Amino acid sequence: MAKTLSEAPLTTRNAREKLAVGLHWRGIDPETHLGYRKGKRGGVWLVRWRNGAGYRQERLGTADDALAEGTLAYSNAVKAARERVEAARREAKAVADGPVETVRTAVLAYMARRDKRESEHKGRIVRSDATHRLERYVLGREVRGNRKAVPAAPLADIALHDLHEAALQTWRDGLPADLKGATRQRLINDLKAALNSAVSAHRRKLPVTLPSVIQHGLKADGNNADHSEAVARDSQILADAVVGSIIAAAGAVDAAKGLEGDFHRLIIVLAATGARFSQVTRIRVSDVQRAAGRIMVPTSRKGRGGGKSSYTPVPVGRDVLDALLSATTGRPADTFLLERWRFEQRGGIAWHKTERGPWGVPVEIVRHWAAIRREVGLAAEVVPYALRHSSIVRGIRAGLPIRLVAALHDTSTAMIERHYGRWIAGGLEEMAAAAVVPLMPAGGGNMIRIANLR
Repeated sequence: MAKTLSEAPLTTRNAREKLAVGLHWRGIDPETHLGYRKGKRGGVWLVRWRNGAGYRQERLGTADDALAEGTLAYSNAVKAARERVEAARREAKAVADGPVETVRTAVLAYMARRDKRESEHKGRIVRSDATHRLERYVLGREVRGNRKAVPAAPLADIALHDLHEAALQTWRDGLPADLKGATRQRLINDLKAALNSAVSAHRRKLPVTLPSVIQHGLKADGNNADHSEAVARDSQILADAVVGSIIAAAGAVDAAKGLEGDFHRLIIVLAATGARFSQVTRIRVSDVQRAAGRIMVPTSRKGRGGGKSSYTPVPVGRDVLDALLSATTGRPADTFLLERWRFEQRGGIAWHKTERGPWGVPVEIVRHWAAIRREVGLAAEVVPYALRHSSIVRGIRAGLPIRLVAALHDTSTAMIERHYGRWIAGGLEEMAAAAVVPLMPAGGGNMIRIANLR
């Protein structure tokens, strides 16, 4: 027969002061008790709870018998006891249901899926951009060549059943201050996707409140991030003449490096469509529809793709179609439009051509783009993505509906309005100015006086 708990008066300092030296208990619930161990110079709080056939006991902290700062009052001790027991029960449940899931295991599983997907799309083993970001800012990475080691974030080893908003917010606050707004948001989105995937896969053994913790702990950055992105793009809007100079310089760089037109055609398509690098590298020969005067650009893989078409028809000029003739004539319809040679080292330092294949990642054109910047005299911050920014603004300035501009560039009207509002306002002002008509009578002198006008 179980013993009846003899409850001690622990709620106030005066009550505890009258207790004898030793251990005293008070019930919180039928299987959880708050303990107070009194010594000669004060006491400490403990908690014990039913754990199988016996009890498990842990120390909570110092009681506020003498000092208030850094100690626990009775109410705070009760709260701490409940939180500790709840955490222990969550941990026990997680262990009983199998291996404990942590932020690290969730991120590793997500990275493996992203790498597999990217490898299938590119036809070779590659590591996704998400993997690089999550390794650098969450999991850490070892020394490799000239690359320095990066320690793992404390967040990585937190069990998912113990994850709370404060831990996620602390991780966000610890990100480098010079991390660009777009990169920061992509990283946060990657982590959010990894955690939500883990919740979906292991929901039976995870707290039902975890999705809410993830949502609020990793909610999108506010207006500051959007503002910084808009400011950063100011220098990326290029005049049509500058875009033409870039295309011409790409041809010169291509010829100088013996790239057989591969790089030149890539820049032409980027400039003509305003599409992302990851989209143009997936264009097939059959997607160039010369008779219709357009290129069918594959939609991005961003988001879940619900309701999205597989292609966006983008009108292009006859000059662009003529420039692509060498890449479409006599080639199978299902092959990639834009390819390049791959190289391997043989016999020391010499590089030799091996096979042709699609472009892989944007870093492959970094050196070639640097040569274009020098040739045209562009500022160092102008990147290939400036061709996309310029294409969007070109459509806005031409008076195209914002919905159409967004559709042609496979994005949302909200994104257009948020990041290109300045040019929208300018374009609307020009259209409004064009609608102004003379209202004053010709000659100016034949004015009619209206009597008693007050």
